[in-house]
Amino acid sequence: MTASSPPPATAQPLLQVRNLSKSFAGVRALKKVDLQVLPGEVHCVLGQNGAGKSTLIKALSGVHQPDSGEIRWNGEEVRLASPTAALELGIATMYQELDVVDGLNITENIFLGHEDARAGVLRVRDARQRTRELLARLGHSDLAPSAEVGGLSAAGKQIVSLARALSRNAKLIIMDEPSAILDAGEVANLFRVIRELTAQGIAIVYISHRLEEIRQIGDRISVIKDGTSTASSLPVAATTRADLVKLMTGRDVSHAFPPRVPVPDAAPVVLEVRDLGLAGSFTDISFEVRAGEIFGLAGLVGSGRSEILETIYGARRATAGSVAVQGNTLRPGSVRAAVDAGMGLSPEERKSQGLLLEEPIYKNITLSTFPRFAVRGVLKERREKAAAREQAAALQLSPADPDRQARTLSGGNQQKVLLARWLLHGTRVLLLDEPTRGVDVGAKTEIYALIRALAADGVAVVVVSSELEEVLGLADRVLVLDAGRALATDNATNLDEHAVLDLVLKGNAQ
Repeated sequence: MTASSPPPATAQPLLQVRNLSKSFAGVRALKKVDLQVLPGEVHCVLGQNGAGKSTLIKALSGVHQPDSGEIRWNGEEVRLASPTAALELGIATMYQELDVVDGLNITENIFLGHEDARAGVLRVRDARQRTRELLARLGHSDLAPSAEVGGLSAAGKQIVSLARALSRNAKLIIMDEPSAILDAGEVANLFRVIRELTAQGIAIVYISHRLEEIRQIGDRISVIKDGTSTASSLPVAATTRADLVKLMTGRDVSHAFPPRVPVPDAAPVVLEVRDLGLAGSFTDISFEVRAGEIFGLAGLVGSGRSEILETIYGARRATAGSVAVQGNTLRPGSVRAAVDAGMGLSPEERKSQGLLLEEPIYKNITLSTFPRFAVRGVLKERREKAAAREQAAALQLSPADPDRQARTLSGGNQQKVLLARWLLHGTRVLLLDEPTRGVDVGAKTEIYALIRALAADGVAVVVVSSELEEVLGLADRVLVLDAGRALATDNATNLDEHAVLDLVLKGNAQ
């Protein structure tokens, strides 16, 4: 089964959800949601952050019990009283934060909770053989059953999670943002696996913010907005991107980027990168960014984009070249020197590298400036919160409660917290690595506007994104990279995705 050959519409639904509702402390999370999934199809569920997708997933996984409505499985009404009940029925869930145990090996992870045992004794040999069969089914015979999961890549851990679902004879697998942690090659492999699973009659509920992925992998689409179904079972081929944006947001949100404001010829150079190199990653990278300019780094996975940003920021020690901010050359390999010079970084992995998820919002915002809120060495919490509230209001952070834990925020609002941190710091150079990863289409528009507003205030911005459309739409000028080499620098208006790819292909041919 492929996205171009969906199951016939007359097929008996595997899963039917009708008028499903769920409230928490008087707040309605789901309001009469409908969903119908056919055997062997990829059914995409779309919606902005907070739309109710997570609540729906947990209701189908047995984590939450709906207040009203019905769930039917193969035509019969069922009650999913627990995650175990859902698994026994044939519904498995792969959450965005993969639930594998790093300290266990692949076999132990796959059979965790339903170990292959006889008379209380684990049948290790049988379990390993079954693991080999499952991995081969997923096209990953290269993975050893005895390999510790902690040593695997994100893509490898995802395969283990899929194998676990298949070990429970899953007929429907729910995938929550499965591509968020993968590069382009790994996404292609994930899609291959999904197509093989659907060819075997297994249904996939696929949740993603990336509208371009829906075109590649989806058969039908359902959309949730504010806990309510705004569309159910639309065919992918007959639904436009503009239709989906309107269904998700309730308004005609143009995905176009904020208009560019010409950078004055007299604008000073704020960031200067000269002949920068990092052994094994990139070499001879040079560019300048003026006050008020957005400079983009474009290239495929492995081109060295993130490594260049991290080296500029001092998180990696350059082996050649130099970085200067407002004419002052920075000490290589020193984040402190970069921050003191007025530079800030929003990293690719904002959750693990940029935020203190268990700390409140105000602590995350004041993290790089907390000394200014101290009196005789003692932090004044009231001052911190006041400053955080001011930044939260300026960036329309939602919710704006400074005491709320950062981990409870949506991806878009977590990104705003990072921007608020550097705004408070008075940053003059802002490095943005994948600024909209895991962010819904409505929040993307807000973040683009914020970045453009920062540039209008004189901040020099360098942006990296795996989405060429994002780099070309947001930046004023773009440096095209391939395999750690600079291929060309041009005005973004002179480039499109085809031109960038053509440059990369020509660079590979040299």
